[in-house]
Amino acid sequence: MKISIVYHSETGNTKKVADLIAEGAGLDGRVDVRTMSVDDIDEGFLEGSAAIVVGCPTHRGSFSWQMKKWIGTTRLKLAGKLGSVFATEAYIGGGADFAELELVAHLLVMGLLVYSAGAGRGQPFTHFGAVAIKDGDDAQKERARIFGQRVAEKAVELFGRG
Repeated sequence: MKISIVYHSETGNTKKVADLIAEGAGLDGRVDVRTMSVDDIDEGFLEGSAAIVVGCPTHRGSFSWQMKKWIGTTRLKLAGKLGSVFATEAYIGGGADFAELELVAHLLVMGLLVYSAGAGRGQPFTHFGAVAIKDGDDAQKERARIFGQRVAEKAVELFGRG
């Protein structure tokens, strides 16, 4: 099974969080996970993925225009895949919840099945998706790994390992 983590990063913080999510999603090598910048998409891998996690920094309470451009212009067949989101912000209260909700709305319009694990899996709660201030403190980094693991587990549950 393949999982793609698509991100936009300006300072490198969002890429670091994407890598943490990928680490958690790896499920001890049972899942093939790749991170890719919106500037360098592996289209074949992405279209072949069962799950896609998208993330970016917040900009004025929304998500980055670079991610918005990629989402708005991609012609890849992504409907029916599991979709999840994450965001980074410069400081607490930086708008990550709003950015994630907007990303969720776009994934729904694209036909993805949106999953966050929310509070249903217990602590740590991931509500709309993983959030980190800059590249995250230790607790946020661990939450990003757990978020990746939960997304991968749901993808395996829904689509098998193939």
